Amino acid sequence: MQILRAVRRIPGGMMIVPLILAALIHTFTPGVLTLGSFTSAIFSAHGLDAMIGLQLFFIGTRFKVRQAPEVVKRGVVLMLAKYGAGAILGLLVAHYFGLGGILGVSVLAIVSTVTGANGALYLSLVGEYGDTEDSAAMCILNLHDGPFLTLLTLGVTGLAHIPAMSLLAAVLPLLIGAILGNIDSAFEKLFAPGVHVVIPFIGFTIGANINLANLAHAGISGILLGLTTIVIGGGATILADRRILRRPGYAGAALSSSSGNSIANPAAVAALDAHYHPFVQQATVEIAASVVLTAILVPFLTSYFATRFGRGADPEVEEHGADAQVAH
Repeated sequence: MQILRAVRRIPGGMMIVPLILAALIHTFTPGVLTLGSFTSAIFSAHGLDAMIGLQLFFIGTRFKVRQAPEVVKRGVVLMLAKYGAGAILGLLVAHYFGLGGILGVSVLAIVSTVTGANGALYLSLVGEYGDTEDSAAMCILNLHDGPFLTLLTLGVTGLAHIPAMSLLAAVLPLLIGAILGNIDSAFEKLFAPGVHVVIPFIGFTIGANINLANLAHAGISGILLGLTTIVIGGGATILADRRILRRPGYAGAALSSSSGNSIANPAAVAALDAHYHPFVQQATVEIAASVVLTAILVPFLTSYFATRFGRGADPEVEEHGADAQVAH
């Protein structure tokens, strides 16, 4: 049986499938996940913090300080565009509608989703349509993964009361990983598989706290969140890609998705600020819906920009430059 192959064919499957499996268990036989000892440590909701910490560390080992100027420029511009779109939108919604948000989508869900992107999807798309610099820019775009930018946004803006030491503790695994990865590249090679290995465990520990009876409430709002991520977050990255970087725009389109890892963000924020506990469950299922929706739509959007305005390896792009593409 090719179970793993089938799971990988599902958009966000490595996180979504374990999440749904755990949610089914939690809904119908919740006692199985709370037997105690090692079982509860890695399969119940109690294991979520450890899994998130591990992932931040693994991501940190891949972050390289010394990168070619073009790689850094592309990565920083696209990261700031996506992050800025989500942060500004979250602030506006919080200002006019409060933390509960609008149309059932909370500020927590908006900031957690729109600021992030599916790194694996981005890499696969730019691998097909882009060039070496696009793929290498992922070392910067890795910051989109995990709760770092969400915690930074809510903490710095005052939308969440997160003590400085708690914020430091939340990002310290990433910083330690970055230090080790830059001191010795062997650490990156050693821990690189961990980035993907831990994803199913994160999905499972998140699902271990979800009651499927609440999924019905995520339908329309989940779709709305996904479309918002593409239109607002993706619109910002595409605009930045074409107008600031003077590139065809396919890389910005490839970054228009929701990160599967962002499903863990609401729980991570609520662990530091109890004010967000009421929004965690709804935000989690909405983000999960957004991950699936954007994973399906973003490849089509990326293909359109690559076909309409040129690929990274397109001779016209290489010969005449991106200005010729923008002129179209």
